[in-house]
Parts: sequence; C-alpha cells; structure tokens
Amino acid sequence: MKFNLKNTIKAFFFMAAVIAQVKCSSSSDPVENPPVNPPVVNPPVVVKNDVDFWLTKGNQSVLLAKQSGTLGFGTTANAYANIEVNATQKYQTIDGFGYTLTGGSVDVINQLNATKRTALLQELFGNGENSIGVSYIRISIGASDLNATPFTYNDLAAGETDLNLDKFSLEKDKNLIAMLKEILAINPKILILATPWSAPIWMKDVASFKGGKLKTEYYNVYAKYFVKYIQQMKAEGITIDAVTPQNEPLHDGNNPSMYMSATDQASFIKNSLGPAFKTANLNVKIIAYDHNCDNPNYPKAILADTDAFPFVDGSAFHLYAGDISALTNVYNSYPTKNVYFTEQWTSSEGSFDGDLKWHLRNVIIGSMRNYSKNALEWNVANNANFGPHTDGGCTMCKGAITITSSDSFQRNVAYYIIAHASKFVPMGSVRIESNSGGSLQNVAFITPSGSKVLIVENDGSITETFNIKFNGKWVTTSLEAGSVGTYTWK
Repeated sequence: MKFNLKNTIKAFFFMAAVIAQVKCSSSSDPVENPPVNPPVVNPPVVVKNDVDFWLTKGNQSVLLAKQSGTLGFGTTANAYANIEVNATQKYQTIDGFGYTLTGGSVDVINQLNATKRTALLQELFGNGENSIGVSYIRISIGASDLNATPFTYNDLAAGETDLNLDKFSLEKDKNLIAMLKEILAINPKILILATPWSAPIWMKDVASFKGGKLKTEYYNVYAKYFVKYIQQMKAEGITIDAVTPQNEPLHDGNNPSMYMSATDQASFIKNSLGPAFKTANLNVKIIAYDHNCDNPNYPKAILADTDAFPFVDGSAFHLYAGDISALTNVYNSYPTKNVYFTEQWTSSEGSFDGDLKWHLRNVIIGSMRNYSKNALEWNVANNANFGPHTDGGCTMCKGAITITSSDSFQRNVAYYIIAHASKFVPMGSVRIESNSGGSLQNVAFITPSGSKVLIVENDGSITETFNIKFNGKWVTTSLEAGSVGTYTWK
C-alpha cells in the first residue's frame, strides 16, 4: 500500500483533538487551567437621609446649624433609649412662637441702617431659608417698662377727665405701628396679643403710672378705651387677635403697672370689657391673668365666675415663680378654655448655656407639654446697655437681639430658644405624643404640611445617644449635655 504522509498527519491531529475533548468532558479529571471568572462585586449600600437635624450647643460652638450627617430610619436593634413619636395621639393646636415687640425694641431696631434693618426684620419674621419664622408677637397697649418713658393713649393734665375719650390718640406709638405694618407685609398671618401695663392715670386711684388700681367708676370707660384701641389699630391695617386686661396684675412695683385682683378682673370682664366687645362686634379674644405660674387660683377664680366665663378665651402665664405644670392644672379644671405662655425674660447676668437649657426645658418644651397654644420670650431687641427702659423698668432684660451699631447686631440666647421652635413649627401645627423622661426633655408636633418635628433638649451632664422611633422604625442620634436639637421628617 502506498504510504501517504499528508493523510497520516491529518489523522494524528484529529485523534489528538478527540482525546483532548474527552478529557475536558470527564468529571473525574481535573482541569489543568480553568477559566478565571471575575469576582462578584455588590453595589454599595446607600443609606437615605430621612431626618433633618438642626443643632445648638450650650458652649455656642454650634448655633442653629443644620447637621450634615445621615439619619435613616431602620430596624436594626440596639440598646439605646427610645423617644417614640405617635402622630395618632394629638393635643392642642399651636398659634405660634415669638417675642414681645416693645417700644424700646422698635427704637433700637430703627437705629440700624436701611439695609440691615430690612434684613433683620426678614430674618425674624420671614419664612425663608435664613429666617426663623416668628409667628406670634405681643405688644403693649400704651407703654411697657421697656419703653423710654411711660405713657398711655389718653394722658391728661392733673384733675382732667375724658369720659368720651375724645383725646384718645395712638400718636405716641406711631413708630411701633409703622414697624408692625412692615412685619405684616412680611408675614400677614402673624398673630398679635395686646396687653396694657397701666390704665390712664386719671382712671386710677393713685396719680402715678406706677401701681394703684382702676377705679370702679371708670370700668366702662376703660372698656371703651380697649375698643377704641382695637378699632383704630384695625384702621391702620393691624388686627389685634387677643388682649389681656392687665400685664402681671399682682405686680404693682413696675413702671408702669397697675394692681388688679382676680375679683376685680372678673368684674371688669363680665360687666364692662366683655359686653363692650360684644356691642362693638369685636371678634377679639379676652385672655385672663397674664402672670406667674405660682397662682393658678387667680385664673381659676375668673373662670369659676359663670358670668365672666363666656367672655374668656383662656388664661396666660409667666414663669418667674411657680412651676410650668400650673398650665395643666388650669387646663384640666377648664378643658374648654385655652392656656398661653406669654412672657419670660433672659437676664443680662445669665449664661448662654444655663439659659438655653432652662428655657428650652420650661418655656418651649414645658409650656407645650402643658397645653399652651404659644410660647413667647420677652423683648425682641435692646441696646448694649439693656435699654431703653423707663425709670424703674427692667434694667437687666436682655433682648433676643442686641443692636451694637448702625450696621451690626448680635443674636442672643433668646433668639435661639425661640428659633428652635418657630422655624420648624408654624401656626396651625398640632402637638402629638412623644414619651419624655430622664435627661432627654422633648416635645413633638405635626405641621399643616404633614411634617413631623421633634425638639429635644439634653438636660443632663453627659452626651446621650438615643433612638427617635416612629411607625415601627427608628434613627439613632446623640446630643451633648446642654445641647438642643430640632429633628424634622416627612
């Protein structure tokens, strides 16, 4: 047979390929050079930020600053304490947070140049990113002790009277009225509470702005004084939402001031002020008392008067004496009537860290957890000498703002006390349930847009790590001792 080298070589390579294929298909033989598969790379876990967090520290190293950390709701168990927020359990509707706009505040704010003045009013009363959204202000009917001098709207020469109030005039408050108009242009919905420090001297039993009592024969005339004030303010475009008959009626040592017992206030409301408002068709709230938490029996005595009761919307409180729980005491006795917190001052001798803790615990968290519809610090602004004030007025009251020159101002502790609530809890929000105990004092709200807000103050001496629990999930956060945080989420 003729040998064919070419065919032999083809056959050889064919058989080699077959053998190699058989080896590769055998499960019992190892693969000498297996293919290398790329490693499986899992995508990074992205934690969504669910909760925004604004912080102020007692040492002032952080002041109402939004924090950049991520707070995402989850269900990973831990051993930290829980603040559990329950939006289904609702309490009082909130009217707002703010200050008293005193005549002295107006004077010093007006010392700023036009650019700085406009910027400050926008910051205080606006709703922008750099504003704190003050939604409630208190003003004096006539002068308070933080005006440069005492006055009323019907001041007469000694021995004169003006039973028809023909000489009534708002002229001495023209600068206040002008600023109120600017504030209303910024926030047309802001609520205004008006309070007298004294009746006109000729209506009193002493010839002085300081102390004394309203003579009973002038009860009806003084009621007309309120009516005329409200009507003339309305003519200026300023709606008064509520009045109290007298600032601190049991403190007659201020300048100006006037003593008014609970019996006298009940008589004035039921026989004069209430009927005068009704006759004039004024839809203005009458809020009783407006003094310290150490005497809840004063507003309860007025509300116990069956003739005064229909005219009274509720009771107002300060906390220079007593305990904030007095608001709940009165509320529980008369649950159809509202309670309000209308004044607390910060002292020129106080410390930022001490005042931040005390006022957040009592004025903001405390008043809200005791059914108040508002929370107000004292005056908006003053100068570096804590003026202006009357002769005998408060010499140590520190404003939320200190005006330091025509182009600069300083934000003080009262600014941050209010801002931690006013910036995040608008009018119409509702307090909701949150458990409170230990050093983590807190209060929660749901806003008209459905956002949840939790204000927490660490009243202890060490940093606290804790969970904010809502609808079965939680975020973990921490606060240094003496710090306050406002947390918001949808």
